[in-house]
Amino acid sequence: MPSAAPTPAVVEARGWGWRHASRRAWALQDVTFRIEPGERVLLLGSSGSGKSTLLHGLAGVLGGDDEGESAGGLLIGGRDAAAVRGTAGLVLQDPDAQVVLARVGDDVAFGCENLGVPRAEIWPRVGEALDAVGLDLPLDRATKALSGGQKQRLALAGALAMRPGLLLLDEPTANLDPGGVAEVREAVADLLERHPATLVVVEHRVEVWLPLVTRVIVLGAGGVVADGSPDVVLAREGRRLTEQGVWVPGIPPAVPPPPPAAAGEALVSAHGLAVERVRGVPVASGIDLHLREGSVLALTGPNGAGKSTLGLTLAGLLPPAAGVVTAAPALANGAGAAPIRWTSRQLLTRIGTVFQDPEHQLLARTVREELEVGPRALGLDDAATNARVDDLLVRLRLDALAAANPFTLSGGEKRRLTVAAALATRPRVLVLDEPTFGQDARTWAELVALLARLRDGLDGDERAAVVAITHDLDVVRALGADVFALGKGEG
Repeated sequence: MPSAAPTPAVVEARGWGWRHASRRAWALQDVTFRIEPGERVLLLGSSGSGKSTLLHGLAGVLGGDDEGESAGGLLIGGRDAAAVRGTAGLVLQDPDAQVVLARVGDDVAFGCENLGVPRAEIWPRVGEALDAVGLDLPLDRATKALSGGQKQRLALAGALAMRPGLLLLDEPTANLDPGGVAEVREAVADLLERHPATLVVVEHRVEVWLPLVTRVIVLGAGGVVADGSPDVVLAREGRRLTEQGVWVPGIPPAVPPPPPAAAGEALVSAHGLAVERVRGVPVASGIDLHLREGSVLALTGPNGAGKSTLGLTLAGLLPPAAGVVTAAPALANGAGAAPIRWTSRQLLTRIGTVFQDPEHQLLARTVREELEVGPRALGLDDAATNARVDDLLVRLRLDALAAANPFTLSGGEKRRLTVAAALATRPRVLVLDEPTFGQDARTWAELVALLARLRDGLDGDERAAVVAITHDLDVVRALGADVFALGKGEG
């Protein structure tokens, strides 16, 4: 017998707020709104305004390991959100955090099984959900072999298969190629047509969702700072929201000037390079490229083409599957020509890396201590370490969070922290995977300006070579990047 389809949920926040246990400041406070069944809401706000925290509260997953203090009420269908866990389908910012099982099909089926969906119904739902998000993979494909973008589609497929009464999406297209962005939006639109649900989606780039949503709610200091139809909110409040960092269509952020001089010598070169994520299964091959001082190289291409794997190989963190990666004498400085053979200490001042998932490189108990890791490893004294750390805290708007646990930061704040940690050792080459992920318009512009200064050597250091693995074409244009496009991958 088919399971009963859930009905769209009514959602209420009544003066709701949340404070993480390790933080003095509240992540958000005094949030009040009512979302009627079937409404489609775009939730906006500056980086760190509490958007993800609100989605976690609605999904009923705050508390337990994520201890903290709440205020007010957060209700779904008139009941406390934590008491009706399973009503909402949540897709997190970090897709790795939602990969539960070893095979693609099993992972998509997991949520349905927990909801008690009849077995005969589960596997048709799994196939339908995978088709909807454009993830054309065998059901027995290992989830560990997927790229970050593919894991993002996998997480969305799992949520769609559950057919929830409330669908919560936390930047679901942030790491997807342009084709994937369109597929995900259309998959959500199709689900809502066939299985009506209430939608709340967080996304900094609002143009993607404007054709689908019926309402915009903006979070800021003091709770909800704007609420209404997209046309009214963005037109009437656009300038004010831009000042707070919200992306508003038609109001682009400032970009840095072009580089003042031509690119210099190659610091790292690849010849006949093949790269692999799983041993014996190359995802890209025949690669010849140079990372030149005073330049930015953007690695682009569809999800699964091998961009992140190539970045890690150029950074000396993965061995080439074939071919060679060599460092120029000016970069190697006696360490040898092959970065893969360098020690971690030798890499520190030569090649810095920012992973696609910020949480994979967080090490310390506080933001300040995180930024101190690299300088301490280099043997810098307290004065030199503090000078570097203080400068980066201010530049990347992390100074108010210096004592916070890094794992309690928003996705955008974690991204800025990992960029700052890489910059703290002042590397000559910097490899960044999705550097602008989770940034509001203000922090995006500040981060891009910082990378431009690194490229141009404007802070008293030698000019650097920057590699940006990205789907953000605005950052490619803003940094005057050369583009190396990878084709369709197999993984």
